Amino acid sequence: MTARLADIAAQAGVSEATVSRVLNGKPGVSATTRQSVLAALDVLGYERPVRLRQRSAGLVGLITPELDNPIFPAFAQVIGQALTRQGYTPVLATQTPGGSTEDELTEMLVDRGVAGIIFVSGLHADTSADMQRYARLRGQGVPFVLINGFSERVQAPFVSPDDRAAVRLAVTHLVALGHRRIGLAVGPRRFVPVQRKIEGFLHSMREQLGLTPDQADRFVQHSLYTLEGGQAAAAALIERGATAVVCASDMMALGAVRAARQRGLDVPREVSVVGFDDSPLIAFTDPPLTTIRQPVPAMGQAAVRALLEEMGGTPAPHSEFVFHPELVVRGSTASAPKGAKLPKPACTPEK
Repeated sequence: MTARLADIAAQAGVSEATVSRVLNGKPGVSATTRQSVLAALDVLGYERPVRLRQRSAGLVGLITPELDNPIFPAFAQVIGQALTRQGYTPVLATQTPGGSTEDELTEMLVDRGVAGIIFVSGLHADTSADMQRYARLRGQGVPFVLINGFSERVQAPFVSPDDRAAVRLAVTHLVALGHRRIGLAVGPRRFVPVQRKIEGFLHSMREQLGLTPDQADRFVQHSLYTLEGGQAAAAALIERGATAVVCASDMMALGAVRAARQRGLDVPREVSVVGFDDSPLIAFTDPPLTTIRQPVPAMGQAAVRALLEEMGGTPAPHSEFVFHPELVVRGSTASAPKGAKLPKPACTPEK
């Protein structure tokens, strides 16, 4: 027990006597210190004593479209921790190809009496989807919050990164490195985050390089949010002469690196690549990926706060909470290769 107390105390940054008081339920320990000791137990893999196990204030559902993309486990971890600290038990429900749909997962969670639901990158982000599903959910009295993808047709709090600003950051960085032929690899056009990224791209290309919307749109390529999708999109953009590719996800960016290498091009000496998300471990790829960091901790915590207000009877404003992204420069971007030229301006017809 002495060794165990010492390990826990070292992990929590407190004395062994403090650890002993927490484990034995003694008074005289602040809530913050107590939480630190409990966290140390969890990190070190010790089972909490029965008296220290939290009673659940209820179940809260979290629906994600997949777990293959590491950004979704990152959201799940942040949201799960925030809910647990408030005494709730998170229930993760994930869609899989050929498996349960978002509607089926929602029905399953409602049948289990969840106190609320958080949707991450769900059908709310698809402009072609029927938004009445969310009106029906609200009619059942289930509070919910939506992350990534705003819709005026849904009365609920939304939490999003500033997609337009994200692309502007990437383009500004690449232009400063001398790039003039910059491509944008994104998902299907029907998704709100895609539309916003394109808007930011066209605006930046016009403002910084003087390209018309038609000229810039030539360097927009739609694909899937996968490594293979990024590879296909980047291949098409490189064929059009792009010396840099901004991707809508880190997975797509890894595919873009593969596409460049398959053509015998060095990244970043001949082709620069920028990702989006700053997913876990992305700093350790080859090369380490320059990316736009999606503020996952702040967004996840904001979503939980908004949901708690909804569940507590003091609803948050039915509007969008927008979080500013951050450019993280690593090894996948460099100065434009010599000889890269700006596309010729489009001819303006005489009036």
